[in-house]
Amino acid sequence: MTVTDQDDPPARRAPRSRALLPDLAPWRSSRDFRLLWTAGLVTAFGSFLTMVALPLQIKELTGSAAAVGAIGAVELVPLIVFGLYGGALADAVDRRRLILLTEAGLGLLAALLLVNSLLPDPMLWPLYVVAALASALTGLQRPAIDAVVARIVPHDQLTAAAALNALRWQLSAIVGPSLAGVVVAYAGLPLAYGLDLLTFLVSGLMALRLASAPPAHDAEPPSLRAIGEGARYAWRRKELLGTYAVDMAAMFFAFPNAIFPFLADDLDAPWALGLMYAAGSAGSVAVSLTSGWTARIHRHGRMVVAGAAVWGLAMAAAGWLSNVWLVLLCLAVAGGGDMVSGLFRSTLWNQTIPEKLRGRLAGIELLSYATGPQLGQVRAGTMAGLTGVRASVWSGGLACVASVGLLALALPRLMSYDARTDEHARQAREARELRPATG
Repeated sequence: MTVTDQDDPPARRAPRSRALLPDLAPWRSSRDFRLLWTAGLVTAFGSFLTMVALPLQIKELTGSAAAVGAIGAVELVPLIVFGLYGGALADAVDRRRLILLTEAGLGLLAALLLVNSLLPDPMLWPLYVVAALASALTGLQRPAIDAVVARIVPHDQLTAAAALNALRWQLSAIVGPSLAGVVVAYAGLPLAYGLDLLTFLVSGLMALRLASAPPAHDAEPPSLRAIGEGARYAWRRKELLGTYAVDMAAMFFAFPNAIFPFLADDLDAPWALGLMYAAGSAGSVAVSLTSGWTARIHRHGRMVVAGAAVWGLAMAAAGWLSNVWLVLLCLAVAGGGDMVSGLFRSTLWNQTIPEKLRGRLAGIELLSYATGPQLGQVRAGTMAGLTGVRASVWSGGLACVASVGLLALALPRLMSYDARTDEHARQAREARELRPATG
């Protein structure tokens, strides 16, 4: 439910044109947020180059949609295991150090992809090994990155920080895949992997300038018991549980990125492959650039559900249509819906989770928004082999809408959540006010 200007004190009202623009307060108030944002932009740019190059290389080596979809299968287990462990680790060690070590490891993996691509006959199995190892390192790194944001950004700026982080990610997602299509077509795979390696070197140097982020003095060492404590907390919080479930359902049923190379061929538009990867990000950027309105929304759970439903409907339409430009438009609309859902998921998480549990809950969060796409790649590739590429896309979109609707009915706490009255949001806000932001 949208809250009107009448709900805000007169002093806080702003011209509507300004209210639509993204809030830059976190960028202005926190040096560490600026460093983390910029390093993330550089890293994400290179990662999206590899995101296009890796499945395309597997397609060239095998010609199999199932082989491309298997990328998700080999990434799944490392992501689950190391995502949960990385969450516990982020609550027990210096988060800056953890970010630096994993960034170095990811850079080494990019170097291995580069070396393999330069061989006279590139091998297939190293591509899957590198994908699995990169998934493990991402599982270790992302909880630390996500957990540190609430420490370096004031509580009332967390929604704005989430919008800026999303804008950073999506800008790289537009430029990266679009450039990757050109680089791979005219310069070859080695240059794409080489540029990815360069971005890790640059972002690592920037991350070195981050302030130390040590754990609490009474932090519990990473263990199954510590992971279990975080899982039990998430289970008790049904509104949190709902955000995880909605995101996983949306990504499992309606994430066909792995079969985009085959969809482009089916539409007689191989030139549009890079645009397909970038279209969703273009829709997300449009939402991020007009995200000023999000500060006036308080029923975050409803927006999570609405955004996921738009994602599914748009994906279903993309599977039905045969005009490549309309397909690209649908993918852009889907990206906008996913951005709305993701923005309010992030706000609900960051504004209600206690500091001592942020790493572990970020690990569970990682599973919800990363495991879903990995499973979705397997589903999309398998269905494409059985029913055809376009049927895989539209059926997944419809299944997404149906599952999100059922989850909304089954989890009333998600739909009734209101940041103005929620007890957990109030407690987190009071605790944050007692501890000034660093950076």
